[in-house]
Amino acid sequence: MSGEETTPTTPPLWELPRRRRTGGAGGKGAGSRRKGQRVPAESDPIARVVVDVPLAHLDRTFDYQVPSELADTAVPGCRVRVRFAGQLVDGFLLERAATTEHTGRLAFLERVVSSEAVLPPRLVRLCRAVAQRYGGTLADVLRLAVPPRHARTEAEPAAEPVPPPAEPPADGWRRYPRGGAFLDALRARRPAHAVWQALPGEDWPARLAELAATVAADGRGAVLVVPDHRDAARLYQACERLAGPETVVALSAEVGPARRYRRWLAVLRGSARIVVGTRAAMFAPVREPGLYVVWDDGDDLHAEPRMPYPQVRDVLVLRAHTDGVPLLVAGHARTAEAQLLLESGWAHPIVAGREELRASAPRVTPTGEDFDVARDEAARAARLPAVAFEAARAALASGAPVLVQVPRRGYVPSLACARCRTRARCRRCAGPLLLPGGAQAGPPRCRWCGVVEANHRCAACGSPRLRAVVVGAGRTAEELGRAFAGTSVRTSGGGEVLATVPALPALVVATPGAEPVADGGYGAALLLDGWALLGRQDLRAAEETLRRWMAAAALVRPAGDGGRVVVGAEAGIPAVQALLRWDPGWHAELELAERAELGFPPAVRMASVEGSGEAVASLLEELNPPGSAEVLGPVPLGELDDEGRAQRERALVRVPRADGRALAAAVHAARAARDARKVTEAVRIQLDPLSLV
Repeated sequence: MSGEETTPTTPPLWELPRRRRTGGAGGKGAGSRRKGQRVPAESDPIARVVVDVPLAHLDRTFDYQVPSELADTAVPGCRVRVRFAGQLVDGFLLERAATTEHTGRLAFLERVVSSEAVLPPRLVRLCRAVAQRYGGTLADVLRLAVPPRHARTEAEPAAEPVPPPAEPPADGWRRYPRGGAFLDALRARRPAHAVWQALPGEDWPARLAELAATVAADGRGAVLVVPDHRDAARLYQACERLAGPETVVALSAEVGPARRYRRWLAVLRGSARIVVGTRAAMFAPVREPGLYVVWDDGDDLHAEPRMPYPQVRDVLVLRAHTDGVPLLVAGHARTAEAQLLLESGWAHPIVAGREELRASAPRVTPTGEDFDVARDEAARAARLPAVAFEAARAALASGAPVLVQVPRRGYVPSLACARCRTRARCRRCAGPLLLPGGAQAGPPRCRWCGVVEANHRCAACGSPRLRAVVVGAGRTAEELGRAFAGTSVRTSGGGEVLATVPALPALVVATPGAEPVADGGYGAALLLDGWALLGRQDLRAAEETLRRWMAAAALVRPAGDGGRVVVGAEAGIPAVQALLRWDPGWHAELELAERAELGFPPAVRMASVEGSGEAVASLLEELNPPGSAEVLGPVPLGELDDEGRAQRERALVRVPRADGRALAAAVHAARAARDARKVTEAVRIQLDPLSLV
């Protein structure tokens, strides 16, 4: 498409499709008034530009003329400013060409913001592939892939590339039968893909650093993506020890814009070969990539909350496929998506033998065992039965800390009627009631509007008495402090997350994902309120529960050193069985088989359409999915209004995996039609959403 000269009465962006297909227009602004004085470049005078406009029907490139004074600076991949529909907008120059298919006049580039080629061809191909997979626009993906410009940082001289580091020893991979084969594939530059199940107690940052340093020693780059900044710090330190500080950079949201852009430029310019970071690092533009790694791919922090909602694992799978580069999906647990990679033959498992596993794993005891129930009749209902007290006392007596995992933070985050068990809700907004602190904090208050409910009475039976539905980390720490008098109790979660704890006797109460690493490992781990995790109304409840349990249990010492894990759930539950045997692969097989039987991702591709009832119905009428598509719903979400209608509804459209690309194209076309008609009512369209229930 092209940018042509227009009259001063240029219509707004959304009306452009009603005109003949002339693309982005250059209005009679400052650049147009000087057109008689501007001369096109002698070589490749046509610039194809993607403009930063969030409208799906404008998701294409537009042709502009390159003036002679910008011929040297307007390089492919640079940032430019162009006049589009009478407005100055940002854009990226994707390529220069000698000719254009447009027959009218073309507008000139207004200016080159920076001659730095921040969008290399490899990154353009990746962003296009991500946009096509998720039914989004290229502009949406580019906002995620390229950080905002920092002019002063960009003007700094580029650092000189450092010599490749020496290849480190990788003895730790000998514990895994296929670990050595994967290393050989990295050295030989073969596109091997693997799913690694790390042993409990494994120093996984050191293992991943060995792989990255092996690739860097050959002059290639590596991208290692982890869920949060604590994991990134551990992995960065491990890579720095093996490859040197000049070779490694850390990309995360915790650093300021200047430092982040400086590190990103170091990767782009080739002075840094190993990238360690959180979600945004999945787009890191390493030169000559040799390895992609995602750690703990089931963590919800790997899912981007902005359009088009890409997931780190899926983006790295696209990168590995298009670039012919090895990919490692790693973690203590295994997701159904990783299992699908194995069953399809695209990846191979890296798993330790049973003897090695038994030597590394702690002893796991479910509180629902028949022996424990016979010895302690209250064990089935008690939150902390006798077996858990015994495990904690033994670990503390040995001088080791004890980890206590609690599903919820806060004090008492959920209340119910003590007589009829009806959930306690606010009289004003129907939000859930909670106790924010100890007894001195006063009456309960609403979690949504914050109003205090001093005289609450149950709407069903009229009783004023309340009971706790879920006990939070604060209340648990208070109870344990009374039960283990004289023992230090520390909390990790919410606003204060501990990175490490010393090898001293203490009780560490943490929420899932906030468990600190203990020097020498924990003596015991108490996984409380398993029903609260397993009973969630979520398609991934069992998978997510096992992932959280295994992440905590992996921090415990081996059974030979007295390590003990007590899980508050029945032994017959599949997730508990997988934890007992330390066999997440078996559980992932069950999950994938059930998803295939029920028709849910990853066995199928699915689009979620969420909005008001009228908006969802209108979009479903416009959507032209492949013939294999099946529409589920719409179903109401949340509370009903005074007339009994749902304020928001959701419909699901599913197709076989073979038709996933066609579904994404249909979603993009429906969005483009809505944008062209200036539909203002918001509808959220998401492909393969993390949560479906």
